[in-house]
Amino acid sequence: MPRHGYPSTVAYSFGPGPITPAVKWIISANVTFFVVTLFYKDLIYYLGLIPESVIGRFWLWQPVTYMFLHATDGPFHILVNMLGIWMFGVTLERLWGTKFFLKYYAVTGVGAGITVLLVSLLPFEVTRSTYAAVTIGASGALYGLLMAFAMKYPDQPILLIIFPIPAKYFVMIVGAMALLFTGGNRVSNAAHLGGLIFGYLYLKNQGGGLTAEIKYRYLKWKMNRLRRKFDVYSGGRSDYDRHIH
Repeated sequence: MPRHGYPSTVAYSFGPGPITPAVKWIISANVTFFVVTLFYKDLIYYLGLIPESVIGRFWLWQPVTYMFLHATDGPFHILVNMLGIWMFGVTLERLWGTKFFLKYYAVTGVGAGITVLLVSLLPFEVTRSTYAAVTIGASGALYGLLMAFAMKYPDQPILLIIFPIPAKYFVMIVGAMALLFTGGNRVSNAAHLGGLIFGYLYLKNQGGGLTAEIKYRYLKWKMNRLRRKFDVYSGGRSDYDRHIH
């Protein structure tokens, strides 16, 4: 991120700076669960998200607990997710404050889990296998953070492999990939897609925006039905130049 000092010099730094409270708590919780599951691997099947267990056994905690678990066959999975949470989460927590940030993180993480459940119930061969599969990781919530970052800082460059592109296009690309490959490989693209969708809807609804729009459209549709039912037109019931509002 460029920092402008004197006009003739530009310095670059990696990441958003010192860690914020909520991001530190989230990373600490994920690292703690990761260490525990190294010794008790069966916890993944109890706390990870398995649609068959949630729906069939009513293990309703799994859409919450799954986001704190990561693959134990190496550190890559947890390192990538925690790095992403730090890079985007710190900026957003400074912008929103700790309370709203934690609420948003929870909504997108659980929303990503709900998306996995819904996708597993679809009557398609490509998604049917996810019904008995286990989903773990914080990437659903991370994708929610990506959506928020792109909405707040749409022109901020993000590295896609080695090429910097604006955040708004970066999210479009990863969103299209999540939609295209949902159910198609080991990576839970359904969770990624759910994090993006729930993040977008949640932020759009702040201040009543989305809810107010839905209510307005519903009331407008209802009023038009009543007008048609009672034959109400502008200018009375004249047969000339009728306009239905």
